[in-house]
Amino acid sequence: MEHFENDTTESIPHLLEHRIPWLFLGLIGGIVTSVIMSHYEEVLASDIRLAFFIPVIVYMSGAVGVQTETIYVRNITKKKSHLIRYLIKESVLGFALGIIFGSILGLFASYWLGSADIGMAVGLTMLINLTIAPVLASLIPALLYKEHKDPALGAGPVVTITQDLISLLVYFFVSMLIIF
Repeated sequence: MEHFENDTTESIPHLLEHRIPWLFLGLIGGIVTSVIMSHYEEVLASDIRLAFFIPVIVYMSGAVGVQTETIYVRNITKKKSHLIRYLIKESVLGFALGIIFGSILGLFASYWLGSADIGMAVGLTMLINLTIAPVLASLIPALLYKEHKDPALGAGPVVTITQDLISLLVYFFVSMLIIF
């Protein structure tokens, strides 16, 4: 197993050397996500109010993923990782969170904007994304660990950008189905 970083004893140049590649991967992913988002300009232009919910959709998906990932990486370091059991439990948890927060956000959007369609698109997107987030946030660190890479360094940037991209794609797809 590769030596995992110890931020308390390693030098700053050494830490930079190990962190920059993962963050660079995230930067590239962010650029790709921006380009992909530009292909949905027509969807946003048809109802600019859809853009109001991009930050909360991306944030909530990321937050659920970060919680799952942090706990799973902690379990890996304690040699308490049972991936399949963890995936099942976190998927059910993500689905429950998706129902709760999707309902709240969907109702808020419907009331605030007076649009049941936008409320439905936002709520359903939240349900789907919060169900997917724990799966990604568990599988990516597990894969990195299996490949002898430090999941504490690589999982965050990879999970974040993957989840951001998926969250936006789901949002635009659901919005196109419901609104158009």
